[in-house]
Amino acid sequence: MNEYKNVLVVCEQRDGNLQSVSLELIGKARELADELKEEVIAVIAGKKVSDLTQELISYGADKVYYVEDDKLDKYITEPYVKVMTTIINDLKPQIVLFGATSIGRDLAPRVSSRIGCGLTADCTKLEIDEEVGLLNMTRPTFGGNLLATIQSPEARPQMSTVRPGVMPKQDEDKNRTGEVNKYDIDIEDKDINIEVIEEKLADKKKIKIEDAQVLVSVGRGIGSADNMKLAYDLAEVLEGEVSSSRAVVDAGWVEKDRQVGQTGKTVRPNLYIALGISGAIQHLAGMEESDLIIAVNKNPDANIFNVADVGIVGDINEVVPELIKKIKVAKASN
Repeated sequence: MNEYKNVLVVCEQRDGNLQSVSLELIGKARELADELKEEVIAVIAGKKVSDLTQELISYGADKVYYVEDDKLDKYITEPYVKVMTTIINDLKPQIVLFGATSIGRDLAPRVSSRIGCGLTADCTKLEIDEEVGLLNMTRPTFGGNLLATIQSPEARPQMSTVRPGVMPKQDEDKNRTGEVNKYDIDIEDKDINIEVIEEKLADKKKIKIEDAQVLVSVGRGIGSADNMKLAYDLAEVLEGEVSSSRAVVDAGWVEKDRQVGQTGKTVRPNLYIALGISGAIQHLAGMEESDLIIAVNKNPDANIFNVADVGIVGDINEVVPELIKKIKVAKASN
């Protein structure tokens, strides 16, 4: 056990762009490593990723290991598993963090299986247990009705995937220095068991809700699918995105990737407007760290008002059109 030291972050890039969750994880790794008096190691793989190494250092990494290979241009499970398993076995970190993205959720369980350690998936909180020095990994369970805190006392590394948007990024320090190492791993043809025939990109006009600075979120109180237009109109005038509670997703009024909460996504926008959201604990867990929360609900006893900075008791159909008008007037005057 004593051979395992430092906190390693498996960083994710797509088409040469670092994913925000990787920078969030480096910030959290920095906190954990400082408490353990150890270092933060960032690992990244791809076709051309050397230019991304300094950015990882500026956000808190002490050392960066990068693997470049044309065969790593697009994410394919087996070669990436080989890369990460090889590096982790070599460096022996005591903690390994992955983003709980589509890639991270595919990669992490395979890496943990081949290394022979546990994996706590979809974590929303990480902290060091001061008494025993182990990592407390907290995740929702039983459909988000309970939070389970898990430790891994008998295997190393301690490994987890973490939801995007849960951990705040540290401020970037472009003057920060660190160590950059190129790691050579031979990716053979036998390591590639599938072929990417075609790639179709999603509509880039739509911003991921975890990256949006302004969110207009709707709950069951919106009333009907037809009333969703109010939310989209308000989001448009605020230059934001529309998100929702689970009830609206279950009703089929909004896509699943727009859901906020323990069984959806965790968000931290500058402005979060909750329309007709009652404030169930599962939903609050996904948005309560927003900078400014404004709630509109006709029920004065709705739980959402307990976390809102500004609360408006009223009918959405009356409040939202007036709000849109006032915002347009204010924007025109400027």
